[in-house]
Amino acid sequence: MPELPEVAAVAAALHDKTQGRVIAEGHLVSFAALKTFRIGLDALAGLEVGSVTRHGKFIDLDAQGVHLIFHLARAGWVQWHDEAPAVPARRGKSGLALRIVLDDGSGFSLTEAGTQKGLAVHVVEDPAEVPGIAALGPDPLAEEFTAADFRAVLAKAGRSQVKGVLRDQKILAGIGNAYSDEILHAAKLSPFKPANSLSDEEADALFGHVREVLSGAVDAAVGTPIAELKDAKRAGMRVHGRTGEECEVCGATIAEVSFADSSLQYCSGCQTGGKPLADRRMSRLLK
Repeated sequence: MPELPEVAAVAAALHDKTQGRVIAEGHLVSFAALKTFRIGLDALAGLEVGSVTRHGKFIDLDAQGVHLIFHLARAGWVQWHDEAPAVPARRGKSGLALRIVLDDGSGFSLTEAGTQKGLAVHVVEDPAEVPGIAALGPDPLAEEFTAADFRAVLAKAGRSQVKGVLRDQKILAGIGNAYSDEILHAAKLSPFKPANSLSDEEADALFGHVREVLSGAVDAAVGTPIAELKDAKRAGMRVHGRTGEECEVCGATIAEVSFADSSLQYCSGCQTGGKPLADRRMSRLLK
């Protein structure tokens, strides 16, 4: 799933490529992806793109006050076309959901792999009309979001596990499964540690790692071609997706806890005092 750094990089790339261009046409292929109906997709035709920005994991293309907003969900992605395909946009093996063509013949497509469809497209006049954006928590990279604000977030979360707090979009915007693993590894904290059990010193240190890991990933991602972002993200992970490999910090073996539809990775040497965390999926099988 694309998270804050990749979404920021895609938004920056689309901004550079589309700003000042006029939208010629849009082709909606997956009608289930369109979540708004008051303003049709055809309202974008003839409008000049002013900016492409980010709200959490949402990408917002603003064309003269009409916003094309999309969330890539678990398996969505963006493909840029220097020359948009001339063939009619049809859904097929590519998982094409939407194609936008600009006045110079370039454009981009939204695609989604797999059978579980979560990609969402909105056409609105105000980003706050999108429920997911209206419900977002603060952006952890925003200048106005302080360590004191972060401590308050943790305190309000009570005994919720810190991993879940970091990736809850209503609490903090933009962090997902991968970067929460990376942040907790950098902070040397168990993903199951209750949020309100952190001391002020631990909370401040965790806040610093949130900012450091995310800003470093954004710096690495922005400027990388969209087609290469997924591989670049995987290459930059130190624990996420590296089950069975050696931790480059302490040499312990990176372990995994599996859930129904996801998993987390951690280093017992760095994060749990050498103690393995219970794999709840295996625990259920052993009962």
